[in-house]
Amino acid sequence: MKTLTVNLPGRDYDILIGSNLLKTLGENIKKLSPKAEKCVVVTDSNVAPLYSEIVSSSLTSVGLLVKIITLPAGEATKSIEKLSFLYNEALDFKITRTDVAVALGGGVIGDLTGFFASTILRGIDFYQVPTTLLAQVDSSVGGKVAINVPLGKNLVGAFYQPKFVLIDTDTLSTLSDDIFADGMAEVIKYGFIRDEAFLEKLESYENRKGAEAHLEEIIYTCCDIKRKVVESDELDTGERMILNFGHTLGHVIEKQYNFSTYTHGKAVGYGMVLAAVLGEKLKESEDGLSERIKKVISGYGLPTFISLDKNKIADTLLLDKKSSGKAINFVFVTKCGATKIVKIAASELNEHIKNII
Repeated sequence: MKTLTVNLPGRDYDILIGSNLLKTLGENIKKLSPKAEKCVVVTDSNVAPLYSEIVSSSLTSVGLLVKIITLPAGEATKSIEKLSFLYNEALDFKITRTDVAVALGGGVIGDLTGFFASTILRGIDFYQVPTTLLAQVDSSVGGKVAINVPLGKNLVGAFYQPKFVLIDTDTLSTLSDDIFADGMAEVIKYGFIRDEAFLEKLESYENRKGAEAHLEEIIYTCCDIKRKVVESDELDTGERMILNFGHTLGHVIEKQYNFSTYTHGKAVGYGMVLAAVLGEKLKESEDGLSERIKKVISGYGLPTFISLDKNKIADTLLLDKKSSGKAINFVFVTKCGATKIVKIAASELNEHIKNII
């Protein structure tokens, strides 16, 4: 097992990475939340049949009363309706402020559960147990929690750090190629924004089969990069914005396809391509960057082209969380491993995007 510590004032927490860790969940929670008597486990319909039993057994073995809440799998679950459902279920279970919540699943479950934990009874301890590659390397670390609303993704949320993140690499063996590829978009992003040597390893692995022999190292490297960025800018007002490389345009894709046709990873993968094409056009990125991105993402099963409606881009851009007034802090990779944040008027960015799609 490997351990990383996210160092934040008064809110330090560990990221535990390794095999066969689910069975240790209960004992680890009891160490950090010794007064807890009840635990609400939030999961989804894909994950529950696989892991709810072992998680429940681990929690009850240390004396916790457990309520498993299983929600439909998919992005639509990250909604105010499901949040309200969680409140009602947890309050009916009679949880108190010393009780805890566990997010068992992918990014949707992690974001929703974190926001639920941050607001119910004005905040209870929560623990991230991510079971997808995307959640393990990205959304479970850093304390961003949120729900979606009809106007856009993650527009209602908070910063609320977990008590720890427990990453059991064995859970990745049950992922379909499609969902594994989803996570690889975020993995590849880390190489482009911060670590070319890491990217070269991913390029040498070529595909899922090659990467699977190095999963613990891959996850550790990604979490370590994110840990350092979060420590320097917890509230996403400066350096942390670099983690959103590809995301501004990725969210445009997700919104145009109603958060259903293209998963987050697929949208971000093509968002990185478009960001690089735009960067090359504006002389912010080195030539050849977009082709390098296309090559590596295609090897991991991610699309290198997604059709977009030019007339529907502007409204989504103005709702981007990196916007300031009518401008957007847009993330460019200048060269592999280096980034630049440029403030661009939303109207100007809209025209630039329309010219490259």
